[in-house]
Amino acid sequence: MKIVVGGSGWAGCSAAYFAAREGASVTLLEKTDLLLGTGLVGGIMYNNGRKTAYLEADALGIGKIFSVIASVTRHKNIDFPGHKHAALYDVERIEPAIRKFLKEAGVDIRFKAHVNTAEVTDATLNSISYDAKDSSGNALKVKVEGDVFIDTTGTAGPIQNCIKYGTGCAMCVLRCPSFGPRISLSSLAGVNEIKAGGASSGFEAMSGSCKIDKRSLKKTLVQKLEKEGKLVIPLPEEFRKKDSLSKKACQQYAIEEFAANLIILDTGQAKLMTPYFPIENLRQIDGFREAKFADPYSGGKGNSVRFMAMAPCDGAMKVKGVKNLFCAGEKVGPIVGHTEAIITGALAGINAVRAAKGQKLHVLPSELAVGDIIEFMHGQIESGEGTKNKYSFSGSVYFNRMLEKQLYSPDKDVIDKRIKSLGINGMLA
Repeated sequence: MKIVVGGSGWAGCSAAYFAAREGASVTLLEKTDLLLGTGLVGGIMYNNGRKTAYLEADALGIGKIFSVIASVTRHKNIDFPGHKHAALYDVERIEPAIRKFLKEAGVDIRFKAHVNTAEVTDATLNSISYDAKDSSGNALKVKVEGDVFIDTTGTAGPIQNCIKYGTGCAMCVLRCPSFGPRISLSSLAGVNEIKAGGASSGFEAMSGSCKIDKRSLKKTLVQKLEKEGKLVIPLPEEFRKKDSLSKKACQQYAIEEFAANLIILDTGQAKLMTPYFPIENLRQIDGFREAKFADPYSGGKGNSVRFMAMAPCDGAMKVKGVKNLFCAGEKVGPIVGHTEAIITGALAGINAVRAAKGQKLHVLPSELAVGDIIEFMHGQIESGEGTKNKYSFSGSVYFNRMLEKQLYSPDKDVIDKRIKSLGINGMLA
């Protein structure tokens, strides 16, 4: 079985690993020279309902990739405004760890593989191709054939969308000017994607945080940050940015405390929990007099724009309109976060192999948060209600639903008992 994954964010890495675990020959194509995409600047795990989702995933048999994250975790059980029992992984160490993990699983990782063409026959995706050069520097087209494909190309950019819906190219970690714009496998295969703008206006949102180089901060602040994992610094009234929070992709952090304070988390860099903060204002705050943004480089003005193109899919992560195409991560819909991407990626990777074998596809049960979030989000989109919302286990609309449905629990025994009562322990193992 040949499974081809396009895009190597958390969803793509998860899909590739679990497809390989199921015995497939897996090729992972990444347009840049690093894995993980926005996972290179994220770092937050297990906050609020994400702890529940992780425990469910582990009991279902898809928890192994989380152990790699644990190996480079800087802080555990951190509470910050609106969020409990978070862990923070080191964004400077996570990529080599995941790269090693995938290679040991037998995944063929191809970097600088910017896919731009596809061959489709009778609603079946046969191959995708990217441009490359041979050892002599001559241009060639590399064709990658597969039995099943998985689209995890994300929804951020390209630059023209950042200009239209944001504040221009913020020179973010996705590096479109260097490696080319996002090109969706679903779009290449002829799928009519759910696009921001026009009738779907409101999906688009800015990435929700900026990284500050620790070396540019006051040493005593850095020492406190590295010891406690967080800083909460009250802001002068004139610097409070309530309007910027409404633009965040991560609505779980769009609460009053994040407007009233500078909230910094230690993920290796100093993670500033706002989509942008004017540098001239930041440098007026004690300890930040020489502050410099590490990502995006234009963090004083804006950040990357996400949720620009999503693939219509079902609860098995199967893309509608193409017989052998699955998706995961943000391609599934306006779903936010590493945990969310890892779980949808795992489901897509496992189901891609099951599809190649002609087996029945798995759908996660709505009695669990990991299944309910997918069903609820798709229902909201299809009904036209709540299309401006973003869905996450960690806060806002969906975490409120978890609380209402009594799905939230950070207790492993509670989650294990729930899954055993459903008779699905190890369902995805």
